[in-house]
Amino acid sequence: MKEQGKIFLGLSVFVLAMAITYGLWTNTSDHGIEAAGTTALFLAFGLCAFIGYYLAFTARRVDSGAGDNPEAEVADDSGELGFFAPHSWQPLSLALGGALAFMGVIFGWWLMFWAAPIIAIGIFGWVFEFYRGENQNQ
Repeated sequence: MKEQGKIFLGLSVFVLAMAITYGLWTNTSDHGIEAAGTTALFLAFGLCAFIGYYLAFTARRVDSGAGDNPEAEVADDSGELGFFAPHSWQPLSLALGGALAFMGVIFGWWLMFWAAPIIAIGIFGWVFEFYRGENQNQ
């Protein structure tokens, strides 16, 4: 995790330099700064810095993994990675709700009244899919 944090923090410095360069390069006296690309690059900088900080911050609190050891073998990183749902209908609900929401932007905001409950049901179902009650043994 330490190396990934360094990579993202380095990438954020690069993206910040490119955002400043792009903003200055596209600044013309007639039209001013080109706002869409400059904003997108500064937002990309923020995203890279956020991810890099999170990875660097988390790396101090967890044990070093095989990726942090230059002498590690591929087999050193094997083992259980966690629990993953074998199947779930919730992503389909979120996809349908998201599609309706984006069609609401195109065709009319009234479609949001149909999209919002479908999205809420999908999120609620996904979050509580494996919830069996507090303090209940499985």
